[in-house]
Amino acid sequence: MGEAVPGSRGVPERAPAHRAAERTVQVWDLPLRLWHWTLAVFVLVAWWTPNRFDGLHRLAGYGVIALLIFRLIWGFAGTRYSRFRTVGVRLRAAPRYLWNLRRGITGRYIGLNPAGTAMLVALLTLLAISAVSGAMQVTVSFFGVWWVEDTHTYSSDIVMILVVLHVLGAVVVGVLQRQNLVRAMITGRKLIRGHR
Repeated sequence: MGEAVPGSRGVPERAPAHRAAERTVQVWDLPLRLWHWTLAVFVLVAWWTPNRFDGLHRLAGYGVIALLIFRLIWGFAGTRYSRFRTVGVRLRAAPRYLWNLRRGITGRYIGLNPAGTAMLVALLTLLAISAVSGAMQVTVSFFGVWWVEDTHTYSSDIVMILVVLHVLGAVVVGVLQRQNLVRAMITGRKLIRGHR
């Protein structure tokens, strides 16, 4: 129900239905938001620093490993939308979701949509491969080993491609749903339309 607004004859009128059904809900908790933006910073630092600022590059890589461990723990111990409990269902729904997305059909998901869930799994997996292979490169056993270097290089390149797709996907879905998903990941609150 909308709140009454003064009408032209002094009689209260209902607010438009689209405004009445809008509300924001807390979706992403503070630890998850801090993890997300810190990870973004570490990934960008790691991307721009190899062979120029090796110490900073290593520090960013170890930071990524620490953040991945935190996310794994938080995926089981965190709040509702931080947990991994719907990952399997959403991954199975991802192909159909992407098929419908090309026609502008986004559906409504309070947490991650199926495409976002698939991106989460892909990014976490490739970040783990990139960070672990990077850490292996600085050990005596694996220093200069070609497949470790190639694994680190290729997985890091794919991570950056996925980051660009992640940002584009957030923008596209945000436009289609008429909401700012970047702001939602800063505030933790997401605009929900309609009754659920």
